[in-house]
Amino acid sequence: MDVYWLEQTERDVPDGNGWLSGQEAGFLDGLHIAQRRSHWRLGRWTAKRALAIYSHSADSLPALARIEIRRTPCGAPDVYFDDKPAALTLSLSHRGDKAICAVAPPATELGCDLEMVEPRSNAFIADYFTVEEQALVGRHPAADRPRILAALWSGKESALKALRAGLLLDTRCVIVGLEDISSGIREWSPLQVRYTGGRTFQGWWHHADGMVRTLVAAPPPAPPILLMNRPATFSHA
Repeated sequence: MDVYWLEQTERDVPDGNGWLSGQEAGFLDGLHIAQRRSHWRLGRWTAKRALAIYSHSADSLPALARIEIRRTPCGAPDVYFDDKPAALTLSLSHRGDKAICAVAPPATELGCDLEMVEPRSNAFIADYFTVEEQALVGRHPAADRPRILAALWSGKESALKALRAGLLLDTRCVIVGLEDISSGIREWSPLQVRYTGGRTFQGWWHHADGMVRTLVAAPPPAPPILLMNRPATFSHA
């Protein structure tokens, strides 16, 4: 099964909000913390650009405003075109000044995540990772551990999104396996996530520019395909 992805940064987001739907603009008005507003706008922009490219739609400001991403009760995003449900599945993640969006066919269980490669404490590892995952980390040199931990944590986040549960579930109920930790650098490499509820997700991970990206899906996805980020048809002015 083909799955597509796009990544954007805060520099890509226009200054104005003419690309938001009326409901989205109203929601944004209710966000009073600058960082929260910035992250929310980045996520919506990334999703709308990905959806416009995926669906071969126009990406003028009015066209993007007709695409609406609504939050379901479990926190997962649902997509509407002109107030009608879109026949596709979407997943979103952001970290720092970057956001990633994955798009797949309808009825796909899909999750993606973006994480920074950074040191993590022993207490964090003990609290959130299974014994099996801790053993995987312990088998590798200290220099590799931040990257491995980022991939494991990101894989968990992706699987919990695919389950449409988020962090409502214990992170130890999903167990991430990396086939080869030497891979994944600037290319997508396989991973697997086992859910203790009896499910297994296949997926991919990728490390570049100090960030790890993961994507899992059911049915099993082929290596993610980058949505060509065509130039926007309007200026940022």
